[in-house]
Amino acid sequence: MSTLLVSTCPGPPVCRAVHTYLFVDGLDVIARSDDRMAGLGPDLLLRPGGPLCPTDAPREVEMAAEAGPEPGPDRLTVRIRLRGGTVVWSGLAYPGPNGDPVEEIRFHLTQYLAEIERAWAATREGSANSPPGSPG
Repeated sequence: MSTLLVSTCPGPPVCRAVHTYLFVDGLDVIARSDDRMAGLGPDLLLRPGGPLCPTDAPREVEMAAEAGPEPGPDRLTVRIRLRGGTVVWSGLAYPGPNGDPVEEIRFHLTQYLAEIERAWAATREGSANSPPGSPG
């Protein structure tokens, strides 16, 4: 099972806009999937009941858009579904730690939901949004 860590960029002056970082087992999934992309804003991705919240029915979720002054037309999507007590991400292909492509990621439901809730609460508090030990 993998571990999800979520962080956010505060926006200007650090970046052009507030965006979300998604780290799976310590790797920035968005940057490793397509370095032209920036994660969508936390108000979209992390909100309660938002697109990262898993459901029994699989669904395609936009996680990132082409970075720039205005988001470009390209999007990075992932298929998210709930299978028992496991959240499954599929439809991504990024190089893992050993360079082999990662095509499916599985998370324990409890850890996954707790991390999304923690990151959402951090954005509401305006506190440091980086989880302990993570970049960003």
